[in-house]
Amino acid sequence: MSAVPFAPLIDLVRQAGTAILPYWRMDIEVQEKDDASPVTAADLAAHRVLCAGLQALAPTIPVLSEEGCAIPLAERAGWRRWWLVDPLDGTKEFIAGSEEFTVNIALIEEGRVLLGVVGVPATGCCYFGGAGLGAWRSEAPGLQQPIGVRNAPDGAFTVVASRRHSSPAQERLLQGLGTRFGNLQLTSVGSSLKFCLLAEGRADFYPRLAPTSQWDTAAAQGVLEGAGGEVLDLQGRRLDYAARADYLNPSFLALPRAADWRDGLLELARTLE
Repeated sequence: MSAVPFAPLIDLVRQAGTAILPYWRMDIEVQEKDDASPVTAADLAAHRVLCAGLQALAPTIPVLSEEGCAIPLAERAGWRRWWLVDPLDGTKEFIAGSEEFTVNIALIEEGRVLLGVVGVPATGCCYFGGAGLGAWRSEAPGLQQPIGVRNAPDGAFTVVASRRHSSPAQERLLQGLGTRFGNLQLTSVGSSLKFCLLAEGRADFYPRLAPTSQWDTAAAQGVLEGAGGEVLDLQGRRLDYAARADYLNPSFLALPRAADWRDGLLELARTLE
């Protein structure tokens, strides 16, 4: 772990959280972006902190942020390694006064997540990890503990889902899961925290059969992969971050890599296409 630059990234995520918190649970102006998603001064404050910090940390690595994504596809297609950043994931939760919003940094190489850091400004908690590196949860600077997925349900099969987004296909998948596993426990959580619940063994499965953007998932995918999980499209391929004009992800399934129910669940999911 010593060769991986987690410490400066964790510090940077916490600095961005510090920039966000003065706006939290305040009467804050909300603007609407071209895609109808909300943006606030808190999003932009965190964006400035992260972009400046990452450029100082690694001047030769470009930064792609949700709040700075007007970069031509032709330019991005030539990037080999880059930072993928969501300065404030869960803006709707933030506006509503919930604690379920996060700051996210991922390092991407050739379309694959190398590592990710997810900070929770409201609690000070931070998750970080990457495939082949491991994964950890830190409650305070200098204090961290390893985390890992669970490969068998602890009682009821627990499905984590978005509080605000679903789809008819996702509802059909949940019905199929109920037939296979019996009583399901559904846990609704905002932002990239859904992946983190899987990563620390508090849930079994996170399906997303509704739109997401690449910056919504990359950092938390790094954490989950480090914890023994994976994020797959409905064909069973690892969710990738190849340059795309619209930044949109396909439908995906996040789950423990070694779960004995993995293949059956993938087969079930394919029937929804």
